[in-house]
Amino acid sequence: MNAARQNPQAATLLWAPRAWLQGRWQEAVLLEADSTGHWTSVTPGQPCPPQAQALPGAVLPGLVDAHSHAFQRAFVGLAERREAAQDDFWAWRDRMYGVALRITPDEMRAIATHLYAELLEGGYTQVCEFHYLHHAPSGQPYAEPAAMAQALADAAQATGIGLTLLPVLYERAGFSQPQLRADQRRFATSVDQVLALQQAVRGPRVNAGVAVHSLRAAQPASILALAQGFSAGPLHIHVAEQTAEVDDCIAATGCRPIEWLCRHAPLDARWHLVHATHATAQEIDRVAASGASVVLCPGTEANLGDGLPDLPRWLAAGVPLSLGSDSQVTRSWPEELRWLEYGQRLLLRQRNVAADPATQPATAARLFDRVLAGGAAAAGLARWGLVPGARADLLLLDEDEPALCGLPPSHLLDGLVFAAPARPFRAVMVGGEWVAGPWRAGSLAEGPPAATQAASGAPGAPADAGRKALRTLAQPGPAPG
Repeated sequence: MNAARQNPQAATLLWAPRAWLQGRWQEAVLLEADSTGHWTSVTPGQPCPPQAQALPGAVLPGLVDAHSHAFQRAFVGLAERREAAQDDFWAWRDRMYGVALRITPDEMRAIATHLYAELLEGGYTQVCEFHYLHHAPSGQPYAEPAAMAQALADAAQATGIGLTLLPVLYERAGFSQPQLRADQRRFATSVDQVLALQQAVRGPRVNAGVAVHSLRAAQPASILALAQGFSAGPLHIHVAEQTAEVDDCIAATGCRPIEWLCRHAPLDARWHLVHATHATAQEIDRVAASGASVVLCPGTEANLGDGLPDLPRWLAAGVPLSLGSDSQVTRSWPEELRWLEYGQRLLLRQRNVAADPATQPATAARLFDRVLAGGAAAAGLARWGLVPGARADLLLLDEDEPALCGLPPSHLLDGLVFAAPARPFRAVMVGGEWVAGPWRAGSLAEGPPAATQAASGAPGAPADAGRKALRTLAQPGPAPG
């Protein structure tokens, strides 16, 4: 555990030459955080006081990674070959289950620590963990039923990232398959178990909501019971990711997946629809009317061949949006936003699809502000960003990064998303503490924190354990039983 997080911290006073505030760069910004790690004031147009830490570049708010399966980091790069006539999401899923059946709590902790460090360096300061890998490989609960969830919380504590744990309701293999498959045995949960897991893990910067894996994986009565039994935070669900899922839902229920939710579930601002790739105009309008949100995962959706969302209509409808790293094939939000826009350009054969000349002509700025605003609710947080009352998180941009050289300050966000900088962030702060980069707890002399070690490969326990677990799980294992 980072000793700095065991003791009360001092107030933080920072000054930045520019910061992203209210949808634009503003100059000479003074940022003050209290001893609880929350912003108390963020004021542009201020000289740098002698007692402030003067930052050597522009600052941005961190983003929420609203959809993560940490264990799937162990599968990245292992499914990019095709040895059959066809490869698709469902074939990928079967191979992924082989990895899921082997991971121990210690390996989960090590892999998640490695991943969360990467996410910090990719600009995320909070991660929503859509957690369904609950039980021992036999399918029996661990002696401590929350062992795998605790491993995730330990990883968050080790790296400094915020964590929203979302234990998942997972009851069946499909609409016409009332039991789980043998290779899904570690996922089995009831409504009562999900509610118990939701209460089981807490800690600094750790909160919890709940999730339903999908309409195909849970009974309608259970979905409604979970929604009624939990009203104090976010509720996430995979929906309409694959066309086969849409077809199966129509065959089983007479409705498309999002249509079913709009008709039968108590959709409101608590609900976060993950993917929602295959949505009709009518479904988008109904989601907008309900107040529910959508979590887009462009890198994973591209990797799995899911398809492309109707981004212009989601944006025009005003539906809150957020981003997720999902299967972890991409682990930085600038890359996710680049994928999100480029997919639309390829589909529509146009440029700057997400821009709005009337309100925000900069594509990167419009997308960034939408997912910045939508991420707070996805994580169950009341305030987010560089605003008083929000947790004191920020990203310090490395303006010397070669991909950003020569850009005027007004175009830094455009370059961050579309010039593909390799390591754009010089340092990352969470809750008033530096957790990645050259500083730790405000000191230049304490050396790199665990997050920097784990992500960079520098010697140290977090990095060594993560690399060992990834190497172990990359080796062929027994066939799923």
